Amino acid sequence: MDPWMCALLIVVAGAIGGVANALLSDNGFPLPRRIGGILCPGFLTNVLLGALAAFTSWASYGSGAGVELARTANAGSARAEISLTFSALAGAFFVGVAGARWITNEVDKRLLKESVKVAAEKKLPREHCEELVKASPRRVLEAVERA
Repeated sequence: MDPWMCALLIVVAGAIGGVANALLSDNGFPLPRRIGGILCPGFLTNVLLGALAAFTSWASYGSGAGVELARTANAGSARAEISLTFSALAGAFFVGVAGARWITNEVDKRLLKESVKVAAEKKLPREHCEELVKASPRRVLEAVERA
């Protein structure tokens, strides 16, 4: 199989992993934006990071690691054979989910830290605090800023 076609399939599997991360998180499919001075990556960044993480993993440790992209004129070795298996596609999907999930978790952590900073300056009723525990980090910051 053509190495570029394999790479494309790996990237698509990783991008689908990024979509799966967006579905698994409470954030849904928003576009990238700033909330309280914090850059929230949004759906498109999840897809892009998933695709890049999958390609990087495949090119570093999978059958893509043996692909020779350029060769000098005096090199006598045969070109490496490349293959694409279902396990490589599944691995690309899972790496895509994990890569996108990592950035989502980092942003959620920053949102929660900012929420604590804002909430520390306010007196919130107990009922309001119990509702905040059930909300996503983005919604927590928005609710605390409104209170």
